[in-house]
Amino acid sequence: MLSSSNGSVARKDRSLDEEQRSRKFAPRLLALIAALLVAAGGFYAWRMRGAGYDRIGVVAPLTLYGNVEIRQVDLAFGVDGPIAQILVDEGDRVTAGQTLAVLQQDAFTYAKANAEATLASAEARLAELVSGSRSQEIDRGKAIVASAEAALTNADVNLKRADELSRRDYAAKQVLDSALLAQRTADAALRQARADLSLLIEGTRAEQIAQQRAEVEARRANLELQRYRLARSTLTAPNAGIVLTRVREPGAVVTPNTPVLVLSVIDPVWIRTYVDEPNLGRLAPGTRVRIETDAQPARTYIGRVGYVSPTAEFTPRSVESPGLRTALVYRVRILVDNPDGALRQGMPATIDFVSYAAETGS
Repeated sequence: MLSSSNGSVARKDRSLDEEQRSRKFAPRLLALIAALLVAAGGFYAWRMRGAGYDRIGVVAPLTLYGNVEIRQVDLAFGVDGPIAQILVDEGDRVTAGQTLAVLQQDAFTYAKANAEATLASAEARLAELVSGSRSQEIDRGKAIVASAEAALTNADVNLKRADELSRRDYAAKQVLDSALLAQRTADAALRQARADLSLLIEGTRAEQIAQQRAEVEARRANLELQRYRLARSTLTAPNAGIVLTRVREPGAVVTPNTPVLVLSVIDPVWIRTYVDEPNLGRLAPGTRVRIETDAQPARTYIGRVGYVSPTAEFTPRSVESPGLRTALVYRVRILVDNPDGALRQGMPATIDFVSYAAETGS
């Protein structure tokens, strides 16, 4: 009985110890689970922030920084020659298609006129070959054949008479020889007349017509070349913009593609910026953005994403960004309308993506 009571007491003591240990371990387990949940939540929030969200389901503002790029065009004549006139000066605004400079054009005008004349001559010759012989020419050929036939008949009669006289010794051998030569000459003339008449009736050979057609095409191509040279002797503005530089002056002799004027295309302009990889998906081409500059803080421009580079690069030192400068980013070009010309080359710009979308509902 005593050993049984001792065993039950020992079991009660062990149960009390296990209960005490479990009470001490439970808070530690809960604390560990809570710490893991907090860490997981922090990691998820960090990932969401990197992907463009400031909290679950809410898009974080995206602001980028860049610089204005103005495209410049070197304008040149397409032909060589001395410059006759330059009609604009540095700082002048020009419109698309406006005449800016002109070469001396006498040589180009004369070359064009000569090409037109040679083409007209070749086309007339081709029309003559295609039309073939006229009826009057055929009638003349028939008359020539009839005349040749009559001449041959007369020569045959004279040859026969001379042969009879020669046999009777009434005529010298020389008379017979002369009559024979006249008969052969008349026969040859008749064959030639008949051949000429046959050509007149059959018309021009196909090979001659094909050759003349090729000649016409060559003359026509030469005329187009002279027209092109005449057109390229006048320099026009390809886009609206501002003249930056007059590289040449009137009287200077230029060669083809030698720059004469430098034009700045002011509308539209580009803004070059960079975006990191987590935000890359938010910059689809055509995305509308709001743009502000330090020069005119109250002036807001509306632009759109025009190009996103397919390759990553290190952030240039000239770009100010909240992120690390050594991070890999993607180059972005944003197209901006510049009707007032206030956006200038190299001007810093701030690009806001989210606020514009929120205001417009896009």
